[in-house]
Amino acid sequence: MRALGGSPGSTIATSLTAHPLAWGAGWAAAFGALIVVGEILDWPTAAWLLVLAVLVAPSLGATVVVLRATPRDHLSARTSVFAHFFVRYLTLVLAFAAWSASVVLGAAISTSIQLVAEGKEDEITGIGFQVLAALTPLAAGVLWAALIVRCSWFLARLRGWREMPTVSEVPQAMLASRPRLRRIVIGLAHPGLLLATGLASALLAVLSAELELTISL
Repeated sequence: MRALGGSPGSTIATSLTAHPLAWGAGWAAAFGALIVVGEILDWPTAAWLLVLAVLVAPSLGATVVVLRATPRDHLSARTSVFAHFFVRYLTLVLAFAAWSASVVLGAAISTSIQLVAEGKEDEITGIGFQVLAALTPLAAGVLWAALIVRCSWFLARLRGWREMPTVSEVPQAMLASRPRLRRIVIGLAHPGLLLATGLASALLAVLSAELELTISL
C-alpha cells in the first residue's frame, strides 16, 4: 500500500504544497486550543508565551520571506495621492490619541504609586520601576498589533486573499529555483492567517501585561 500511495512524508509534503493555507489554519487552531488548555491548567506564563510564538511562527515567517523579497518601491506606483495623505492623517490622529492616553495614564499611575507607597521615596521608586516593567510588554503588544495590521494590508495588496493567487505582485525572483517552497510560502503568507494569529498573539500578550500590571499595583 505504501508503495502505491507513497510514503507518509511525501503525502504530507504534497498536501502541504497543494493546500498551504489549510495547513496553516489547522496549525493555528491546534496551538490556539493548546494555549486555552494552558490557561485552564494555569501553565507558567513563559510556557504559554512559547506556545504563542509557535502559533504565529508559520504565517509570520512566510510573511517575512515575502516582504523581504519585495523591493521598497514595488507598490509605490499603486498608491493614490488620496491614500497617501489619508494614511498619514490617520497616523497623526492615532499618535495624538496615544499621546493623550499616555498623559492620562501617567497621571493615574503616579497618583496610584503615591497612594500605595504612602510618600516614601524608596518605595515610590521601586513601585515605579515595577509598573514600568509591567507596562513595557503592554506597549510592545499594542505596537505588535499595529505592525501585524500593516503587514497584512501590504500582503493583501501584494498577493490578494486567495489561497494560491493566479496573479500576484510577489517578485518572481523569490525562491524561483524552488517552486514548491515558493508556493507554500505564498500560501502561508496570507493576510487573513497573519491577522488571525498575529492579533491573537497581541491580545494575549496585552492581557498578560495587564495582569502583571494589576499584580504590581
